[in-house]
This record gives sequence, C-alpha cells and structure tokens, in this order.
Amino acid sequence: MGIDDIIDHVRGLGGVLVLAPQPADGSPEIAWGDVFFYYAPDGAVPRTQPFATVVTKDYPDDTRSRLDRPGAFRVNIAAGATEFRRWIGRAPRDAGAEDLDPATPDVVMPHPVYGHLGWLAVVEPGPRTDVAVRDLLRTAHGFAMARAERRPDTSA
Repeated sequence: MGIDDIIDHVRGLGGVLVLAPQPADGSPEIAWGDVFFYYAPDGAVPRTQPFATVVTKDYPDDTRSRLDRPGAFRVNIAAGATEFRRWIGRAPRDAGAEDLDPATPDVVMPHPVYGHLGWLAVVEPGPRTDVAVRDLLRTAHGFAMARAERRPDTSA
C-alpha cells in the first residue's frame, strides 16, 4: 500500500479535502511532501485537525519512526478510543513507552507522539495492515463527518 493508494482510498470516502503541500504553494517547508486529510465537503480547510495524515519525514519532535530512510512514510489516523483499545489493548490515555519499535513497518501501533489522543500509526503499510488501514481511515472519516455535522453553520 503506497501513498497514492491511501490518497485514492480516502478521496473515495466522500467530502474529503486532500492537502499535499509543495514548494511555492505558501505552505511551510516542513510540510512539503506530506498529505493531510480533512472532512470538508465545501472544499474549505476547516478549523479542525485533519482526521488522518501521511508523513514522509521526521519532524523535530517526532523522530522515533526513522522516516529519514529512503521511501519510508507513516500513515497517522485519528482512530478514537474504541479502535485504539481494540488494536492496542488499552485506553489511549494509558499509551506510553511501547515495547514495539515505532519504526517497525506494516504494524498498527500507537502514534509515537499522539497515541494518548487516540491516534494510531502504521509505518509503510503493507499486506498485514492494508485492510486495517482502510477500515481505520473509514472510521476516522466517519468521526470527522459526524463532528462537522454537529458544528453550527457559521456562514452568512
């Protein structure tokens, strides 16, 4: 499962805005090459966090996945407490130092920085996690859609 497969899958969920920052588009350089997924049927970037991201490099506070390796990337998913518990076996607030190396490919694991918030991550998703990643992305999209529908309409 590559980055383009992830993008295609998420686009197919409906109402998704895909942001892929690049040089000359006004985005911060650190975000270039990454992908951010928002539920935004109107096409405007909402004032919420994305429901999923794909990162292609280490960030200053997030280096444990060792994404500085050629071709390495990580999909990050706001899966919520129930899915987190199902995959990890404990509540997000109980996430901490994991026995698993955060650079291990093709394994669903707590996000190395935002696991305590119910985010899951998969480095280089492959055959073991393909179905799980697609299901988790659908779940996160559903949560984002439900949140958007609860927000009051601020247009006018």
